[in-house]
Amino acid sequence: MRVLVVEDHEELALTVAAGLRREGMAVDVVLDGADALERAQVHHYDVVVLDRDLPGLHGDEVCRALAASGNPARMLMLTAAGTIDDRVTGLGIGADDYLPKPFAFAELVARVRALARRSQQALPTVLVHGGLRLDPATRVATRDGRRLPLSPKEFAVLELLLAAQGAVVSAEQLLERGWDEFADPFTHTVKVTISRLRRKLGDPPLIETVPQAGYRI
Repeated sequence: MRVLVVEDHEELALTVAAGLRREGMAVDVVLDGADALERAQVHHYDVVVLDRDLPGLHGDEVCRALAASGNPARMLMLTAAGTIDDRVTGLGIGADDYLPKPFAFAELVARVRALARRSQQALPTVLVHGGLRLDPATRVATRDGRRLPLSPKEFAVLELLLAAQGAVVSAEQLLERGWDEFADPFTHTVKVTISRLRRKLGDPPLIETVPQAGYRI
């Protein structure tokens, strides 16, 4: 999944982003509301983690603008103010969930994952194709009972291919959904990751290359 973290406290923003990346997510970071709106127009995000108390363009305005534009990303609003009225207001302007600061990081991860599931089409909790089984919640993938030692990017690519349910997924789509803003679109990152993933999956081959189109399982 791809997540946008909008938080003006740079140290906190980078800490949250680093933690989410360790959980296998692709994460972009912006420090103000105007940049958040610009970034959300360019990239597809599953979840926006939005600090409500942003200077300049307030988090409420960012939330309203994203909701009004029909942006499909789910919004998790963070704020130091945790009263019931604050939560009701935040949810009323378009936020999908609300988490008061300070928060336990494990809870943040759980809420982001729950929102990401809501932002996507309904899929089985565990993705299965023949003897291949992938559980996004536990971050475990197996083939014929053998646990696959996948890197976070390999896991993300495999999850995207399985979630496509036989449809072709282009290299551009894999790069957009599996990597963050620092990925160079002109590199062979996706091709190299696919090659490593194929080796780890073993025989018989599961990932098909569709010329001039992309990949599918």
